[in-house]
Amino acid sequence: MRVGIVAILHESNTFIQQPTCWSHFQEDLWAEGSAVWDCFWKGHHEVSGFLAGLIEHGLQPVPLLAARAMPYGAIETGCYRRLLDRFVRRVAAAAPMDGWLVAVHGAAASHADLDVDGTILTWLRQVAADRPIIATVDAHANLSPRMVTACQAIIPYQTNPHLDQYERGWEAARLMARTLQGELHPVVAAAFPPMVINIERQATAEGHWEPIRAELQRCRSEPGILNASVVLGFPYADVPKMGSAVVVTADRDPNLARTAADRLAQVLWQHRHQFVGQMVSIDQAVRMVSESPPPVGLLDMGDNVGGGSPGDGTAIAHALRARRIRALVCLYDPQTVTRCSGASPGSALELSVGGKCDTEQGPPLEGRFTLRGMFEGKFTEDEPRHGAIRSFDQGPTVVLEDPSGLVIVATSRRVPPFSLKQITSCGLEPRTFQAIAIKGVHAPLAAYREVCSRFIRVDTPGVTCANLDRLPYRRRRRPLFPLEEPAELVTICVQLGG
Repeated sequence: MRVGIVAILHESNTFIQQPTCWSHFQEDLWAEGSAVWDCFWKGHHEVSGFLAGLIEHGLQPVPLLAARAMPYGAIETGCYRRLLDRFVRRVAAAAPMDGWLVAVHGAAASHADLDVDGTILTWLRQVAADRPIIATVDAHANLSPRMVTACQAIIPYQTNPHLDQYERGWEAARLMARTLQGELHPVVAAAFPPMVINIERQATAEGHWEPIRAELQRCRSEPGILNASVVLGFPYADVPKMGSAVVVTADRDPNLARTAADRLAQVLWQHRHQFVGQMVSIDQAVRMVSESPPPVGLLDMGDNVGGGSPGDGTAIAHALRARRIRALVCLYDPQTVTRCSGASPGSALELSVGGKCDTEQGPPLEGRFTLRGMFEGKFTEDEPRHGAIRSFDQGPTVVLEDPSGLVIVATSRRVPPFSLKQITSCGLEPRTFQAIAIKGVHAPLAAYREVCSRFIRVDTPGVTCANLDRLPYRRRRRPLFPLEEPAELVTICVQLGG
């Protein structure tokens, strides 16, 4: 039996004015046909799990398209239509298939369509007719009813940082095999409690998640339940489906799936106050650096590259510089890299570094810097990390140091801090710094916990700020706790076919 594989992945931050364009997909990942094998075979991604799982269970994978762009603004209309056209053409040319495995992010939005993932899955449902569609989604999906009604099963990542992508892909492939063999008949249901889980509270291994983990475990062990998950939501997409959800896949029994989803939503709602963000100011965080062995990871929540931010915010760097703390920060600044291109290591240069994309996140760091090194900016990560990305290219990169002890890795391309090799490939030893300012919230922990003694999530301004009261929402569903206080829990439960 032949199973079609499609992956279209984008996390769209609608608070960013600049759109995601065709070039962003070309720069990150675009693969068709056999090229998908080359990108994902023996990797850590869910598509890698699709391929390996299907083969192990005696099915023929037919990879058609894999497209991904770094998180950024909403997808530009022309790019979206072009992307959809390539998807439609690829699927139409390959159909019919016995089943479909689809990897979507779940938080993709364009200027022309606020539910890109729902559109993709709905169109595929029309082509697939009664053949099974099983989708994986990022834990930060904003799940929509259209996504649910298009699929026989939805398998979200279960961890944040996302270290279980391969396992979820393999689980989806195994479920597809058992479905095609007639052993199972999966049905899916999702419930949408009126709440948003603050990004600061989304690390799934931390203590406040224990009651939810326990309930999920009870649910997954119940006879007939095939998968049960909490979908965290992506708060930086101002779309009607924004918010948290729970999704349950059961065997043959839609009422079982629906009841379990509603029960999970009730438990999540009962503990909603545990998911309200706890904010630490920049000054508080910098003062706390001396309380722990070095290095301390200062997580820059407002300039979270993995959430679409520019990556050149200087708010934390200015505070570290003022206190003369030996610290390290990576900044996206192609102009500074170009300015250094004719200089030799050891040269002293008058520079204005960072703070060029968004003045809200801090002005440029100005002064005289010593050029410590120049690097090509390419590195490979072999360990499972958030996002399951193996090959990175941050473009030509320079290392600068100023008299305060602040060291800056200036890159010419935006790259999220998912790998320690972002800095070690530049000849830097992380353990020699008192503090490292990291452009993320939870994703960097998978790599940086190998060196950091502790992490402090810092309430910084920007398009990914953790304080949701600062974001000008216009389209999200209402009410959503804690932005509003609903009078009672009202869950909307959607299942396959209704």
